[in-house]
Amino acid sequence: MAIITVSREMGTGAYHIAEDVAQKLKYTLVDGGRIASVASKYGLSSDMLALVDEKPPSYITAEDRKRAAALNTIEHIILDFARKGNVVIYGRGGQDLLKGCKSLLRIRFIADFEERVERFAEREWIDPDMAATMIRRSDHQRGGFIHFYFDREWDDPFGYDITFNTARFSHDVMVETIVAAVKDPAFKDVEKAGVEIIDNMILTKKIETALLNDGELDYRPFTITVDKGDVNVSGYIASEEEKRAALKIVSGIKGVKSVVEDIQIINYKAYKDKT
Repeated sequence: MAIITVSREMGTGAYHIAEDVAQKLKYTLVDGGRIASVASKYGLSSDMLALVDEKPPSYITAEDRKRAAALNTIEHIILDFARKGNVVIYGRGGQDLLKGCKSLLRIRFIADFEERVERFAEREWIDPDMAATMIRRSDHQRGGFIHFYFDREWDDPFGYDITFNTARFSHDVMVETIVAAVKDPAFKDVEKAGVEIIDNMILTKKIETALLNDGELDYRPFTITVDKGDVNVSGYIASEEEKRAALKIVSGIKGVKSVVEDIQIINYKAYKDKT
């Protein structure tokens, strides 16, 4: 169940490479269009998808938490595709979301800024100055998403297995290199462990999303660990009543077998009112 993740700078031409890799391997390409095509089945509207996709989340207001829950839902969609294996996950922090899966091949595409501007301006038939502004904004947004959500620098080379400078290699060479790499027998040896890891991730996302979506709960993210349905929850909440409500939500998620909690009561609401 090999899983390829693609991280890309705008203007590198990464999409067509990912598309051709998926076609050659007969893998499913999980991109924005694929996610949008199934989003409604997960209760995610197209408007909310556009609002949060690859953008840093926040957890302060109720509306912020709805957006954070939507991001969790996008990750749940990606994890469901990943669980089936034989996928190319395009963007969305796939290399960090699936960290720990041994059957993961993490690819990154880069190029010099000027090269990307020229390529993007030609492709979109736009002014180079506008292309440069759009690429800077994209780099800032995607880098911010990875930094905020996964606490990692987007351009850290140790976050990837192969990095291609698309200004130096031909399209065909990059496609064939990825195809050859993913056929390494090492990927076959870790399939079962990969499924178990992803199952734990999926259940974690379901729990987090349910907590974020509860309008009566002034929830701040807990630390949640899952192992085959056994759940450990730790963190802080404002009252005993909210703690009981949160634990009831966690226990009610399908697939949860047991819950061990270490949730501390801290009345940060009262403190906030005094500041």
